[in-house]
Formats: sequence, structure tokens, C-alpha cells
Amino acid sequence: MSGRSAKIGLVHRVIDAMNVIGCRPDGWWRDRAGAIERLAAQLDGWAAETGERVTVVLEQPPRRPLDAERLEVAWAPRPGPNSADREIVRRLDDWLAGDEAIVVTSDRDLAERARDLGAEVEPAATFRARLEAL
Repeated sequence: MSGRSAKIGLVHRVIDAMNVIGCRPDGWWRDRAGAIERLAAQLDGWAAETGERVTVVLEQPPRRPLDAERLEVAWAPRPGPNSADREIVRRLDDWLAGDEAIVVTSDRDLAERARDLGAEVEPAATFRARLEAL
């Protein structure tokens, strides 16, 4: 456990997009942009239903604008392997300054770094199942 004290405030769910998308082999790789758009729509609904602050982090800017009212969209400044993970770690201290952060990922290195910085971690597959049940 980190040295941060427990906060009473908004839950900020930070989504490692490709981890959540990739946790189920449903053919997403044939239409990566469409998979991101579908995830964004589901996350926007999650934010509306739960009242949580939700940020989805992408490896690069989306190809098309995402139709989401409540969802925050962030991306790495340079695309590449693990770029979204690095962007989450880079921004996490700022996100934790105001909220209780929960990082949704199944990447062991990112999960460890997020916990070290004081965030909670939820496995991508667990969250995706809850997201789809909503």
C-alpha cells in the first residue's frame, strides 16, 4: 500500500483501452477503430450510470471523433508498444491528486507501477464483464 491517505472524492477510472478491447478475441483486430468506438460508447454509458469520472487512454489519437459526452479521451504523444501504459503512468500522479484512481489493465508492469503510485487496479477482463453487464 502506498503512503497516500484514503480520499473521499470522485472515483476516476483510468482505462487501458487496448487491454480491455484485447481481453476478448471477438475479431476486434479486423476493425480496430470500430472496436475503440464501441468501447468509448460503453464507457460513456458506464460514466453516466455510475457517476464515475472515466478516462480511456489510447496508443494514438482516434481515427474518427468519438461520440461520448462524459468520457475523457487521452492518448500517448507518440504511438508504439506500451505507449498508452507510459502515458497512464505519466499522468497518474495528477489524476491521483484529485480523485481515487482505479487503473483498469491486465498488464502486470503497468499494474505494479500504478499500485506503487497509489492507484487501485482492476483486471481488464473483470471490468469488461461488468461493463457489458451494465
